Amino acid sequence: MRWITRVATVTVAFATVSAAAAQDLSRQSAGGATADRMPPIPADKLTAAQQAAIAEFKAARSVDISGPFVPLLRSPEAMTRTRALGDYMRYRSALPPRLSEFVILLTARQWTQNYEWNAHAPIAREAGLSGEIIAAIAEGRRPSRMAADEEVLYTLHDELHRTHAVSDATYARAVAAFGEQGVVDALGITGYYTLLAMVMNTARTPLPDGAKPQLPPLTR
Repeated sequence: MRWITRVATVTVAFATVSAAAAQDLSRQSAGGATADRMPPIPADKLTAAQQAAIAEFKAARSVDISGPFVPLLRSPEAMTRTRALGDYMRYRSALPPRLSEFVILLTARQWTQNYEWNAHAPIAREAGLSGEIIAAIAEGRRPSRMAADEEVLYTLHDELHRTHAVSDATYARAVAAFGEQGVVDALGITGYYTLLAMVMNTARTPLPDGAKPQLPPLTR
């Protein structure tokens, strides 16, 4: 009986924490005020390693750090290695921009990550992803009118996130459409943007000034 009581206690505690986290994410999605847990570090507080990481970031991207790289700076080597992965996954992967941005939006929706969404939804439109598809993803729906390659990629992403596995049929279709490198790159893109989403959701990284959240909370 004692172990049953312990299991019940742990279950209730987990449910309480999960509900609190869901409410917090819902508040952020609705534009509610939440404190930035890892705001920009003042220049006079930066360590030598952090200064070097910022300099390397600026040399690679020609911009200052922002968004997820602000909290990532707490671990400067992790930030540098993450940035290097992103240099490939975002800009040089085997997928064309329309499809890589498609994957990024699916990932942002998975995590209700409004910073990612606000940054990439306009880029996805410019890359050729239809407004109808973008709206469906934002609402948490499977888009009804996808191109053949979009449908293959959506199924791969959806199946992997729902089941934590990929069936032989889905894998075969993905390899036929994108090749093995394309499949690996698609997984790398969602993995990279999942990392950024987890960092920002944990740090409560705010949207840029004047931006409003575009993703409503998902009902699970």
